[in-house]
Amino acid sequence: MERINRIKEVLVIKGMSQKKLAELMDKTPNTIALICNNKSQPHLKDLKRMAEILEVDICELLVSEKN
Repeated sequence: MERINRIKEVLVIKGMSQKKLAELMDKTPNTIALICNNKSQPHLKDLKRMAEILEVDICELLVSEKN
């Protein structure tokens, strides 16, 4: 069973689109889509920036609290 991407899940919870995240990070929408679809892994600095934008602890982008 494929796990839901935690970044994608947080985007839904925060009500932010992948396109908006891409704009705020100065990345292409395709780059964010690849990350959200488990086709690519973000660099640590990008993961930190995502956490700042989404106002969550970086750990929340990696591990679901449900585990």
